Amino acid sequence: MISINDYKKLTGVQKISIMMMSVGEDNATKILSMMEDEEIKEISNTMATLGSVAPEVVEKVFLEFSEQITAAGALSGNLENTERLLIKALGKERVDMIMEDIRGPAGRTTWDKLGNVNEEVLAGYLKNEYPQTIALVLSKIKADHAARVLTVLPEDLTMEVITRMLSMDAVKKEVLDGIEKTLRVEFMSNLAKTQRRDSHEMMADIFNNFDRNSEAKFMGFLETRNAEAAERIRALMFTFEDLVKVDAGGIQTLMRLMDKDKLPLALKGASDTIKELFLGNMSERAAKILREDMESLGPVRLKDVDEAQMAIVIKAKDLAAKGEITISEGSGEDQLVY
Repeated sequence: MISINDYKKLTGVQKISIMMMSVGEDNATKILSMMEDEEIKEISNTMATLGSVAPEVVEKVFLEFSEQITAAGALSGNLENTERLLIKALGKERVDMIMEDIRGPAGRTTWDKLGNVNEEVLAGYLKNEYPQTIALVLSKIKADHAARVLTVLPEDLTMEVITRMLSMDAVKKEVLDGIEKTLRVEFMSNLAKTQRRDSHEMMADIFNNFDRNSEAKFMGFLETRNAEAAERIRALMFTFEDLVKVDAGGIQTLMRLMDKDKLPLALKGASDTIKELFLGNMSERAAKILREDMESLGPVRLKDVDEAQMAIVIKAKDLAAKGEITISEGSGEDQLVY
């Protein structure tokens, strides 16, 4: 058995393998799907030969990972460093093509990536361009996104752009290519440089995906090592109980769009406040059915409750990101309680 006394002898691959075996099959599968074949082979071979691992070793692996992620300046991976490293290995011409694909929001083409840029950010850039150029750009992205951008632009400019879009002729390929290159070089690359995800936000997402026992355990360890980081992570986490920050209209939208089969199970482990939050936003008949469904479940595994709650939380965060519901960010005095 690998004991805590052996920890200093563990290689990086062994630590990764221990972590992969500890996060559950679903999470491990997602991580492995993003790796190269050679990496998968190396990790798989190591996992197969690890043998027994003491619980203290598993805890130490996660704690070390947590400390590295949350420590300011512990990681220095960024576009500039990546590009400099690739140039040494591949040459500038090939690297330029690779970097074009990874700069900016996700998407296969510049137009795909543009569709993932916040409408206020995109409008802030486009408002300095000619109306004809704005019209062309908006004609290349999805209609719902173009509509949001138009509502953010100055009203007189919006009307001018709409007029140009109505009378737009076929655009020569070289003109379109020129505009696309300008967007890629001047806008998307600069956007990528200014958008940095806080490491504490990243770790908050990871903690959100722990089951409650693991969350409590690792948060406790982190508090003893780095109380400030633990406090920041806890403040950034969004849990099932935090749904009290969603107003009545948002809860109704969430119930309409989420997987309804998960709600009875999720509420089995919820506080009375959260139960009433959902039940109070239903018709009397629907609330009665939900109570009966909860009772009919009988005893349930805590793991299953956690998974059901997390599915609903993920849906709520997704709807909030799309602007379909609002999650209050105020203090307790500003939150809505039912």
